[in-house]
Amino acid sequence: MSEYLISVAVFVGIWVSLALSLNILTGYAGQVSLGHAAFFGIGAYVSAVLAVRYGQSFWVDFTGAILITGLAGTILGLPSLRVRHDFLVLATMGINFVVVALFKYVDFFGGAMGLVNIPAPTLFGQPFRGGLPYLLLTVAYVFFAWLVSWYISKTWVGLAFQTIRLDEDAAAAVGVSSPRFKIYAFGISAALAGGAGSLYGHFIGSVFPDTFVFVESIAILSMVVFGGVGTLRGPIVGAIILKAAPEMLRFVQDYRFTIYGALLVLMMLFQPMGLIGDDSWLWRNLTRPFRRQTKTSPESQEASQ
Repeated sequence: MSEYLISVAVFVGIWVSLALSLNILTGYAGQVSLGHAAFFGIGAYVSAVLAVRYGQSFWVDFTGAILITGLAGTILGLPSLRVRHDFLVLATMGINFVVVALFKYVDFFGGAMGLVNIPAPTLFGQPFRGGLPYLLLTVAYVFFAWLVSWYISKTWVGLAFQTIRLDEDAAAAVGVSSPRFKIYAFGISAALAGGAGSLYGHFIGSVFPDTFVFVESIAILSMVVFGGVGTLRGPIVGAIILKAAPEMLRFVQDYRFTIYGALLVLMMLFQPMGLIGDDSWLWRNLTRPFRRQTKTSPESQEASQ
């Protein structure tokens, strides 16, 4: 595999983990966020500061990015306790702008020039930034993000998230604390985005404020919605398609954010469950043979008798 294809695969993996992280917040808990790039940026900058300003190793940077971004997500998620739906969207947009402004205008974060010369990770004393080792590291993190998402979907926490997503008032009536679980969702989602930010910063070797602007939040949300919000497969497929396609089709690279926005609107209008969401047209047709087989299996016939 060429270095170029490996680089594309690393970027795709980072954005897959971002889409999975946002899916916990938006797909599971129903809290629509247009500021997820802020958490991506916080993770990248925490990792960069620890590496450049304080000379810490990648593994310390990476762990710090996850923990500090998770804490930041918990704090910045507090507005969700007082606002809902459209107002929450506006609040998360505002958070994105504020965080980017801090990166751009505070000298400690390098200002508009960002932070550069982020050292490559080392493993057993050997540095690596590109190539197969970094791709394997990225794949391992994608699997970790998927595992966290899968585990949440199988536990009572995931059930509480689903209850809040469907009806907050009904959730409160059955004893589910909406404020507490919203904070959980923001914290977990932000922590996973922070890890992706750390991987990004160390892979590129530099971080700049303009990487984490509002339009990037739209891109991440588009990946989740395009693939199938609330599913494990949807964000993965959406991120792979929407991140890899502009790389393979270089002539549309300058228009990718326009394409993301248009796809987001079209999917919400005509296929709100996403490309392979649970009740999407494509997923129904893909799974029809399996459903038919289940209906006609001897076990199902015995059960009907």
